[in-house]
Amino acid sequence: MAIMITDECINCGACEPECPNNAIYEGGAEWKYQDGTSLAGSITTPNGEVLDASASQTPVSMDVYYITHHKCTECVGFHDEPQCAAVCPVDCCVDDPNYRESQEELLGKKAFLHL
Repeated sequence: MAIMITDECINCGACEPECPNNAIYEGGAEWKYQDGTSLAGSITTPNGEVLDASASQTPVSMDVYYITHHKCTECVGFHDEPQCAAVCPVDCCVDDPNYRESQEELLGKKAFLHL
């Protein structure tokens, strides 16, 4: 599953630099697949969508930091636990019940993001 940031976020930004996939963005900021990954040009996402890695994507939240589930691997393949949750001073980085993924799927997403 992916991690999400709840409305309890105080916008401290501690989580953002900890993410190995650059899946965390400030509220209102557009995100891109290419940010912090090895993706470039035309890509086919794990769900089969073809798009430009440099294309701006719609922010998940306008008010608080957010994590895009398209890039979140729960730090699998990098760390033993999600680093955003480990550094969050208000414990607002939690499991997202809307995005459940197996260990194999998370490792596959990591491989996709970091060719």
